[in-house]
Order: sequence, then structure tokens, then C-alpha cells
Amino acid sequence: MINIYEVNETNTMIEHENLDVRTITMGISLLDCADPDLGAVNEKIYAKITGMAKDLVATGQAIERDFGIPIVNKRISVTPIALVGASACKCPEDFVTIARTLDKAAGEVGVNFIGGYSALVSKGMTRAEKDLICSIPQALAQTERVCSSVNVGSTKCGLNMDAVELMGRIIKETAQATKERDSFGCTKLVVFCNAPDDNPFMAGAFHGVTEADGVINVGVSGPGVVKVALERARGKDFEVLCETIKKTAFKITRIGQLVAQEASKRLGVPFGIIDLSLAPTPAVGDSVAEILQEIGLERVGAPGTTAALAMLNDQVKKGGVMASSYVGGLSGAFIPVSEDQGMIDAVNAGALTLEKLEAMTCVCSVGLDMIAVPGDTPASSIAGIIADEAAIGMVNQKTTAVRLIPAVGKSVGDTVEFGGLLGFGPVMAVNPFSCERFVTRGGRIPAPIHSFKN
Repeated sequence: MINIYEVNETNTMIEHENLDVRTITMGISLLDCADPDLGAVNEKIYAKITGMAKDLVATGQAIERDFGIPIVNKRISVTPIALVGASACKCPEDFVTIARTLDKAAGEVGVNFIGGYSALVSKGMTRAEKDLICSIPQALAQTERVCSSVNVGSTKCGLNMDAVELMGRIIKETAQATKERDSFGCTKLVVFCNAPDDNPFMAGAFHGVTEADGVINVGVSGPGVVKVALERARGKDFEVLCETIKKTAFKITRIGQLVAQEASKRLGVPFGIIDLSLAPTPAVGDSVAEILQEIGLERVGAPGTTAALAMLNDQVKKGGVMASSYVGGLSGAFIPVSEDQGMIDAVNAGALTLEKLEAMTCVCSVGLDMIAVPGDTPASSIAGIIADEAAIGMVNQKTTAVRLIPAVGKSVGDTVEFGGLLGFGPVMAVNPFSCERFVTRGGRIPAPIHSFKN
């Protein structure tokens, strides 16, 4: 049984080491909102979200006060909208009306973001799914809180290269549609392989069709806590290092378990999962890169970086699964560039490149995250990067993702500014050689041989 005494043991972590609950995310099924009439769909969606989530923000704030635990974001994830709007939406513009409804509902209940403007197209695209994907640039340009994701592959299905090629173009169009804000729309758009149904983190959260009508998922984060713990183990061998990370992850996850149980009880919504990811922020001392440097790297990107990250990710998972009955989502270590001051510094020092980041994604929780690239990067090159990252996920049976920002009017060495948790970051170089003939072949890359496990 979790009690307040366990929380009191972590007061120092909260006050001095940037420990926080990054998000309480309420998942809401919108399957019962489907209707042939578009107006009815929008009315049902608004009513269901504002009804189920009306107390979400207030409950999160009350838990913060009662337990002294910072809860940075309160968010909502919904059923992939390509499924909900399939009968009513006849063109991309129809889906944009649903995006505006989601944004209005999210504003009404006061959440930071709402995720689920999504399509799952790992094997093929329906007409509705293609229409939703084509609507993404305008949907993200016309809304503030809506986040979008597209799953283009899986270990079981292979890679839908038609969707990969299309997403290269959609990301470019989204950048252009929000160019006045450093192509901000792209920060709310993720392309996945093996997307999980229960991820509480944006921009990739959606409420999977295997989930209940409503659920509470909590994401915990504490890179600063891990770094301080490792400072006390400086000079020790790997056995001590691993034990330190595991024990620290256990304590961090127990905080998330407490918050999730309290939120579930107070809202009357079932508890889903704890995502125990180390998610950095631009704040000093809240960096995954600094953890890796504390392990022994001069800079992230130096030889040994991938091995250090693999160890960190594994020990975080091992410690976390002992602290909660239900661990899910992404769980591990995130390596976004713009959200992590240590990553930014490594790029600026010439230690970290896009290619090294790709190698690191083989062993981290997600993938190429929050990376700004030159605005003139071809859509085919963006599609090629998506294909590479999705192939890593497909072959290794893990979730991978791409969140690239081709910043319109910006070149290598320039800086993009997003503010808040999204931070700022340098524009990174992209390999200039073309892959257009590869990504435009059409069709699917088959699933790997080890996917056949029936």
C-alpha cells in the first residue's frame, strides 16, 4: 500500500532535483460518437469530452496541493479520429471541423493538450484515413491544443511506404502552414512505428480501441533525480551504477503510482498505466544528456553513447516495473533535442549529429524527437528519415517515432524557439543525397521474418 510517508521521502527530489509528474492523461473513447451526420459527430464529441473531463484539471490541482507533488500537465487522449469520423467526413475539410471541436472541448476543460487526431495505417489507408492525414496541416494550423499522430508500420504488418511518403509531404505542408511560428505545427505531429495504445505523452497520445470507455494514465519524469543519484555513485563500477538507477527509478515510479491511484479514485475513472519515462525539460539540471555525461561521457554523441543510453533505459525499466502493477506507454528515456539543454549543447559543440541520434534510437524509448532541420529539406528526405526510424522499430519490435520540424526560412546553425516545455533548439544538418527513387516506389515493405510467431 502506498502512503504519504513514501512521498515525504522524496521531498528533496521534488524541491531540488526537478522531480515531477509530467502528465495526468485521461483517455476517452469516442467510438460511440460516430454518426453519419458531421454536425452530430461534433456535438457528441464535445459533449462527451466536456462531460468526462470536466473535473480533470481541478482534481490534478487538488492532488498537487494535498501531496505536494508537481503535476505539470493535465491532458486528454481520444480514439483515433480517423475511425470516429469515417462515416461523416467526406473530405479533409470535414476532419478539420472535428479538430476545431477537439480544441474547443480541450479549452473548455482547461487541459494543455488533446491527442488522438490520428490514423493507424501500418498496412493500408482507407479513404477516411487518407483524408484525415491530408487535413493535418490545416488542423494543426487552426488549433492550439490538438496533437496528431500517424502510425505507418509495425512488426506484424511491415511498413506502409505509401503512408511514409505521404507523411514526408504532410510534415512539409504543416511547417509551411505554421511558418510564422518557426513551423510550430510540426511540434504537435508524430509519425510512429508500433505505436502503443496507452501512451500518456504528447504529441503521440491516443486512446486505443482496446481500451475501456475512460482511463487514467500517468507519465512520471525525473532526469534530475537520476543525475543527482549518480553523482553519489561517481567512480563506482557498473554494478553499483545499475543498482543506483534501478532504486531511483523505483522511487520515482512510486510517486506516479500514488498520483494515478488518487486521480482514478477521485475521478471515478479506471487506472490504466504508469509511463516511467525520463522526459527532460529545458530547465537546468533536468536533462537526459547530463545523466549520460555523469555516467562518463564528455559529451553526448561521443563513442560509448549508445551503450550508456541502452544501460540507462534498461535499468529505468527494471526499477519501474517493481514499483507499479501496470507499467506501459513508452517507458524509458527520451532524447528530444529542443527539450534537453544538454542535447542542445552537444549539437552546438559538434558532438551530436542526426546519424548518431538515429543510432541512439535503437535503444531508447522513442526515436528522433523534436529535431529542427533546414526548411528546404526535401519531403523525400523527411520520408526517408521516417522510413529509417520505422525500420528500426519494426525489426527490433519496439516503438519508434519521428518528430521533425523543417523550419521554414531556417538553415543549419539557426535556432528555433517554441517556448515552454518544447524549448528551443539548433537546426541540424540532413544528409544532402537523395532517396526520392526509394521512397516513391509505392507499396509496402514486408514484415520481418521474426514477426511470424503464431
